[in-house]
Amino acid sequence: MSDELQNDNSLYEIQDYKITVLLVDDQQMIAEAVRRALASEELDFHYCQNPTEAIDMATRLEPTVILQDLVMPELDGLTMVKFFRANPATSQVPIIVLSTKEEPEIKSRAFELGANDYLVKLPDKIELIARIRYHSRAYIGQKQRDEAFEALRQSQRKLAEANKVLERLSSLDGLTGVPNRRRFDQLLHKEWQRAIRHGASISIIMLDIDFFKLFNDTYGHQGGDECLQQVARTLERSVQRETDMVARYGGEEFAAILPETGVRGALAVAEAMRANVEALKIPHENSKITDHVTISVGVATTVPERGSRPEDLIATADEALYEAKNNGRNRVQSAGFRNERPPN
Repeated sequence: MSDELQNDNSLYEIQDYKITVLLVDDQQMIAEAVRRALASEELDFHYCQNPTEAIDMATRLEPTVILQDLVMPELDGLTMVKFFRANPATSQVPIIVLSTKEEPEIKSRAFELGANDYLVKLPDKIELIARIRYHSRAYIGQKQRDEAFEALRQSQRKLAEANKVLERLSSLDGLTGVPNRRRFDQLLHKEWQRAIRHGASISIIMLDIDFFKLFNDTYGHQGGDECLQQVARTLERSVQRETDMVARYGGEEFAAILPETGVRGALAVAEAMRANVEALKIPHENSKITDHVTISVGVATTVPERGSRPEDLIATADEALYEAKNNGRNRVQSAGFRNERPPN
């Protein structure tokens, strides 16, 4: 299978976070008391005494909750809350402000700056643990939802890319690499409708390799496959516009769609195809017309009208192809211009 279609299992792995507490407080006695209160819990506890180091430490540890002292000698706790919220790594981490007393104005200010909770220290052990668990679980849950959403988004992107690859592969001929009959029919229908809307001409080229059965009998199927591949590449190089398309129509037969192309333009492309294939000088010792591979080409052009069918133009190009064969092969035969409009 193509690497483009390989599943990336890592997209579906959602991290299992552990509750991680970071206490920012200049008093070691408070830190020890909090550590003891949390000692029986299955969580990681970390302590930062220097507020200037707190941001770096929080970025490194990725805590699920931050306990922030309100009063510190270098930076006050509210300023630290602002710093935590301004840092992308900690902007969403829950912050519980610890204060020595209940002050409504300071509490209100703390919430305005982004604090999630406010406790008077030292809080009751049960209450402290409950609030740490509540905020941590909410944060972890949001992180996991974000990861699941990102995994889904990535999965959808991968699926869309895989579908594009599959669609592209399903539209190509497996042997020659040019578009297959299915893709030819799709594009012809699309260009036919567009030509009707704009009153534009459209040309079809039908061609096949002269005496290809004899070629296979002489050089084997591997030789025949290599011949088809060389011819297909040469035909693709013979069309100049991105809107033109060469397809393998079946067996040794190829077809081309030339939108907005009249008789003269289509004949020029068809002759380039014939001459370029002959210039390959692929040996064909049992050909009845020459000693190398040649092609016979039929061209048909029309301006489609409402109710008309692209199959009719294909049939006309086929008739021109058979006429080219009946007239000696290795030649281009035009079926003329239909609908009585002058060619481009």
